[in-house]
Amino acid sequence: MKYSVTVNNARLDAIEAAIDASPIIRLFTGNAPADCAAADSGIKAAEGTLPADWMAAAAAGVKAKAGAWALTGLATVNIGHFRIYESFGITCHLQGSVTLTGNGGDMTVDNLSIAPAQGVTVTAFAITAGNA
Repeated sequence: MKYSVTVNNARLDAIEAAIDASPIIRLFTGNAPADCAAADSGIKAAEGTLPADWMAAAAAGVKAKAGAWALTGLATVNIGHFRIYESFGITCHLQGSVTLTGNGGDMTVDNLSIAPAQGVTVTAFAITAGNA
């Protein structure tokens, strides 16, 4: 099946609406679990709360991060994957790989090696619609 740009944009905008405003983002060591229903894996490396309007409106089948995404380091480790939870931080709704800016991860950050209280900035994150 193929979808129009209008349908793909609506599907992408529904992701942000389903997760809701000000979700919690956590960065962990290692690879992401099999899916969002699986328990967290790795060491929790950093955590933060995303802006209330954390994603820009979808355009041309792409939905990109909006505003500043800043997290605080919790351990001296190397980041490997992310998970995004609703604002209560209980249910994982999105997960993927994390790499340095320009290295092709699902999310990119300014520094993979972090320490407690160190700031981490998400430099890029976007979701692209499938079946275009």
